[in-house]
Amino acid sequence: MAVRIRHTGRYREIAMALIRHGFGYMVEELGLFQVLTMPRRWITHESVESKTLGERIRLVLEDLGPTFIKLGQLASTRTDLLPEPIIQELVKLQDQVPPFSSDTARGILEQELDISIQDMVSWFEDVPIAAASIGQVHMAKLKTGERVAIKIQRPGVIKMISRDLDIVSDLTALAEKRWQWARQYQLSRIVQEFSRSMLAELDYSQEARNTEKIALQFTKDAHIYIPSIYWEYTSSRVLTMEFVDGIMLSRREELINKGFDLKEIAERVVNGMLHQIFVEGFFHADPHPGNIMVRKDGSIAFIDFGMVGRVSNDMKDHLSGLIIALMRKNTDGMVRAVLKLGLLPDDGDISALRADLDRLRDDYYDVPFAEISMGKALNDLFGVARQHQIMIPPDLTLLGKALLTLEGIVENLDSSLSIIDMAEPFGKKLLKERYSTGRIQKRVFGGMTNLLESMLELPGQARQISSLISKGKLKVEISVPELQAVMRKMDQISNRLSMSIVLLAFSIIMVGLIVGSALNHQSSILWHFPVIGIGFGVAFFMLVWLLYGIFKSGRF
Repeated sequence: MAVRIRHTGRYREIAMALIRHGFGYMVEELGLFQVLTMPRRWITHESVESKTLGERIRLVLEDLGPTFIKLGQLASTRTDLLPEPIIQELVKLQDQVPPFSSDTARGILEQELDISIQDMVSWFEDVPIAAASIGQVHMAKLKTGERVAIKIQRPGVIKMISRDLDIVSDLTALAEKRWQWARQYQLSRIVQEFSRSMLAELDYSQEARNTEKIALQFTKDAHIYIPSIYWEYTSSRVLTMEFVDGIMLSRREELINKGFDLKEIAERVVNGMLHQIFVEGFFHADPHPGNIMVRKDGSIAFIDFGMVGRVSNDMKDHLSGLIIALMRKNTDGMVRAVLKLGLLPDDGDISALRADLDRLRDDYYDVPFAEISMGKALNDLFGVARQHQIMIPPDLTLLGKALLTLEGIVENLDSSLSIIDMAEPFGKKLLKERYSTGRIQKRVFGGMTNLLESMLELPGQARQISSLISKGKLKVEISVPELQAVMRKMDQISNRLSMSIVLLAFSIIMVGLIVGSALNHQSSILWHFPVIGIGFGVAFFMLVWLLYGIFKSGRF
């Protein structure tokens, strides 16, 4: 309520934008009329039938300005949350704001860096080469002679965005109280996630760190170029980086006229992105043609790392399993991978999920492998997950969006190139790493460590249970005739079951070691001991012991 009182004027602007584009019922159901003392006659009955839902949402966001436009752009990456027609409209959202004056830009620069602009640069271009809602970019030349691009944040933008995000957070809390679908989709959590992404983009020093992290991935690759950062002239509101002179990928005709091989360019772009995603696990999440350029020597320059995505090793494993299961038409494998990638709600229906994945599998049944769109396949899978309220990690949806954007670039440069064919070597490398001896040993020892920690925690947990019982907070009543005899039988069953599980786990580990050794062509000798030979001996002894116990009991 305090937020509404403090920002009454902005709430009124939001309410009027909703009413203007046919969402007056939302204003009424959220109770904003009473809060803002707005007369109900303000609800217009203007016909909006000629516009789709997606168009009306886009128009509302455009009317409300930079914060809401940015939220819409972030939402356009979440194909797991929104239907395709709305996504298509949100993609059209563009920042259309006039640049602020060069005097203001110079003042921010000097204030942030605590330096006179004359001491920093020999010349400064007053007209920005790019302007957006958050900031604008000016060309300049340092006193040391380097040409640079200086990104300067728009004055007052942090205060404005923080205010709007507080209002959006309040509105989503209201929505969750009144609408079941808002609670079901955990709207507040999604808005918090978008808010974190937007606030991270406001910190230019974070973008500078992202740029340097990506640059380290390509220190040995002459075909990929990442501009240098000038840290002495960089802060949270000012980013100074090397100016990259090149041709944007969107200028296809210019590339042809300059004599560049479009297929070679496309291959370098794809290899650069796939390396970021599947090898490094840290990638440019907004690789549109304006953020990728071709330099004179034919190398590919990536710029603007305000939005990045991360893919952990476990996520890469699950992702590769998902794609492989789709290509092999294996529904059970797809179900397992989707459940590992996301979170199924308590009331989720796995049978219905399997049926939907069966239908999706049939859509790809007769399609040649090389013609499959990896980005579309992922987004189709995320769409099924959305229907079942499975929460997919945001980085994975960013990945799906990045792959779709990449496929659009490739289609424009060389339509004969198949990204999924180019991804095959990366997939094989992932599988090799997944079953490598070192990886298996790490997972086994990690599991043993977790098991040991759990065992060490048992006495403490037992004391807690004992304390609850002594305080009367935990009551357990058991009334079973011949309890001792029953307990002995239960002990025997549990012991044999435990022995069987241990034997199975041990066998799986041994198979993993064999597969890992075979894939990596490594010896099975560890610390001068023949691990596999000893393992089989132990497994055989355990099996004989288990069979002996079963036969001795006379209850085979």
